[in-house]
Amino acid sequence: MTQGFLFRRMKVTFTTKEYARILELAYMGLRVANSESETPDILPERYADAAQKLFALATPLGCADLVEEVAEEEFQPSEKLETGPVLAKLVRFTEDAFWRELVERLAERDLRSELGATKLTEELNEGEEKRLEEIEDSYWREFEAKGTDFLVLLKGGRG
Repeated sequence: MTQGFLFRRMKVTFTTKEYARILELAYMGLRVANSESETPDILPERYADAAQKLFALATPLGCADLVEEVAEEEFQPSEKLETGPVLAKLVRFTEDAFWRELVERLAERDLRSELGATKLTEELNEGEEKRLEEIEDSYWREFEAKGTDFLVLLKGGRG
């Protein structure tokens, strides 16, 4: 038995302000999805078609200043979209991700050092979790007070 599917076009209504926010979200998502690329201005292949459809609607939906047509039916975010409120959010995201990752990695390293080579499992017990949180808290306090001013890397050894 063959099963049939009914495909419908989607009808959605947005205000100009809402659509502008959707463009901002799409741009941030594209930047994150393409963050490891050597060509950050090229849309990630997985999202290119959807992004082009979204960008193509900018002029009819009152947001022509956020997108520019670079070739026939080929669009990209405008400088206004790239440097507007989105830039501050991306900078903040990057900064937060850096500090979070640094604190987590340093704390995990220190806990492994404290536990020594006799630790048999990767999973932490309740006491170890508590200790990890204490180490993370100490790093957060230090970095919030001084940033990386007193962070020193000892190459080839421990201090």
